[in-house]
Amino acid sequence: MAGGGTGGHVIPALAVARELRRRGHEAFFVGTRTGMEATLVPAEGFPIDWIEIGGLKRVGAARAFRTLGQLPASVFQVARLIEKIRPQATFSMGGYAAGPVVLAAWLRRLPVAVMEPNAVPGFTNRRIGRFVARALLSFPETARYFPPGRSEVTGLPVRSEFFSIPPKRREEPLTVLVTGGSRGSRTLNRAAKESWPLFRDSGFPVRFIHQTGTEGWAEIDAEFRRSGLEGEVVPFLDDMARAFAAADLVVCRSGAGAVAEVAAAGKPSILVPFPFAADDHQLRNAEAFERAGAARLVRDAEMTGKRLFEQAAALAAEPGTLERMGEAARKFAKPWAAQRAADVLEEIGGR
Repeated sequence: MAGGGTGGHVIPALAVARELRRRGHEAFFVGTRTGMEATLVPAEGFPIDWIEIGGLKRVGAARAFRTLGQLPASVFQVARLIEKIRPQATFSMGGYAAGPVVLAAWLRRLPVAVMEPNAVPGFTNRRIGRFVARALLSFPETARYFPPGRSEVTGLPVRSEFFSIPPKRREEPLTVLVTGGSRGSRTLNRAAKESWPLFRDSGFPVRFIHQTGTEGWAEIDAEFRRSGLEGEVVPFLDDMARAFAAADLVVCRSGAGAVAEVAAAGKPSILVPFPFAADDHQLRNAEAFERAGAARLVRDAEMTGKRLFEQAAALAAEPGTLERMGEAARKFAKPWAAQRAADVLEEIGGR
């Protein structure tokens, strides 16, 4: 199991690993001590071996040079590990931690399945695309980056409670969920604060559920209390599925995990791509949702309180629009992604 650094790489891989374990197989991770895998993988009881490797995209020349220097030793280390544990297949979520693992697997003639959750593959998956045995995708248009006949749309593993959220009947007030992820988003936090006086002064019936991240939470919470609007502002939502269930409209970034949760919950959304995401993949994800009628796309530089207020008010004013967007979003949902990934690994591994 390869892929680390961020939760977006590690959490889906863990979902697949749990499914493999449920079927009686063993899952062995390779990652770095500095990524989220260092905490999340041992907590799930899976063995993990460590390599030293850094990124190559959007890093300075010194960091890129150091990474290139680390690559041969990391590949050799993983190749020796493959000889030791004799795996039958490799699963990659991409990311810099996956590069040496996939290269070692290719050198050892070990079949590789990659899961690519973004509309545009990341650097690692693009580079090794022609060598993979199977590519598991979230967007049909991503198939062009992989050999014909070797890809299929499986979606990204999402917690089951998101799929059990029923369609919500539109009632007043409009409940808006704003989340920039566990660390929050300065752009979304600022836009939300700027929008509160506009909602209040217009008399628009609205309720906010806002996950800010820890940075600046106290100040944002105090300002929200002064606004007189209904809702809650918290640094972290322990039960995100419950927040999604309560929401009529979700305002969030468009990383793979975020859009997968939006799809699973069948929620209309305003997607604000993070402008510094590698290869602009968040913009491509948001464009795919907007083309399908599932979301409204607002670029980071254009996301202001006025824009948030106008978008939310316009969507709420059009009868049936939010419901149609939610239905369109749900068409992207794939509830059996982890199970299908495990099927594919059994197939290419000869089990």
